[in-house]
Amino acid sequence: MVRSTTWPESPTGEGPVPLGRTPGPVDPVPRPGGGATTRGAPGGAAAFTEAAMLRPVRPRPEHGWRRGLYELTGGHVNLGPSRREQRDRATMSRVTASTRGCQRVAVLSRKGGVGKTTTTLMLGHTFASLRGDRVVAVDGNPDAGSLAYRVPRDCDATIGDLLDDRAQVKGYPDVRRYTSQAPSRLEVVASDDNPRITDGLGRDDHEEALELLAVHYNLVLVDTGTGILHSATRGILDAADQLVVVVAPSLDGARAAAQTLDWLDQHGYAFLTSQAVAAVNRVGPTRRVQLDRVERHFADRCRAVVRIPEDQHMHDGAQASLDDLRPRTRTAYVELAAAVADGFQAASQEAP
Repeated sequence: MVRSTTWPESPTGEGPVPLGRTPGPVDPVPRPGGGATTRGAPGGAAAFTEAAMLRPVRPRPEHGWRRGLYELTGGHVNLGPSRREQRDRATMSRVTASTRGCQRVAVLSRKGGVGKTTTTLMLGHTFASLRGDRVVAVDGNPDAGSLAYRVPRDCDATIGDLLDDRAQVKGYPDVRRYTSQAPSRLEVVASDDNPRITDGLGRDDHEEALELLAVHYNLVLVDTGTGILHSATRGILDAADQLVVVVAPSLDGARAAAQTLDWLDQHGYAFLTSQAVAAVNRVGPTRRVQLDRVERHFADRCRAVVRIPEDQHMHDGAQASLDDLRPRTRTAYVELAAAVADGFQAASQEAP
């Protein structure tokens, strides 16, 4: 016996209404640009976003007992990352954030022996090992800098050789012949340290070298000399997008760093000081220097202040890598890189 089904009639009389739908008047809703849709109809494919359609998934913990519990239960118990791990992830996100074009960062100090070259090197190692783009550090010290001796030397070329041959540099493979690369992927351009050289590179030379490197690298770090009045340093400052000012944790070291900012403010570089990052370097046990007051001074004048702890591996003046450092020192350099990278984002947002 075949059972017949009676379909309810549409209120408009235009045919039956499918089961499961409530008969009712069709209420046309005007759409922009003409035509109409039915009230309550989906808003198109754009409505299908992860935030709207998927249940949120708690991130998997990567460290500590939370990870152990996650693995022990086959992922059924997921407490998520700890607060420390969340902070670490947020810091890493700042370090690796994309940026527009090339960023040129000058590492500066009027006082010698404060760890300026080491700061340039370790900051470069940190960026190069964590980011996927090209990072190069340039020895901009006109008085026989030592940056290139802190990484394995691939070649004997110098920044002077690069400038002499700049007409032949057409692409990245060409400029790579003038750099040495560390295992971290950081590349280094050496300074001219030949004692027979009588005429060093000046303001225009360094500015042109940085412009050339900016075509082929996403991040250029420059280790400057202590002579802030030297024409080479002026060329580096003219090309720089931001500064890292290295501060020794001593009274005379802090005073020299403050004088550096004073000079920059008084000679047309105030835009660099306001966006600078102060790195208080080699911080160990102190007896009389009140570092909190020192940091407050630079926090009022700079965009950020980061402490780098004392680490014996940074005193040898030889080749060094992040693996040689204590964990807390490596963490401090990641924090320094994040503070510098925050400036990249600000520059990208301001760019037209």
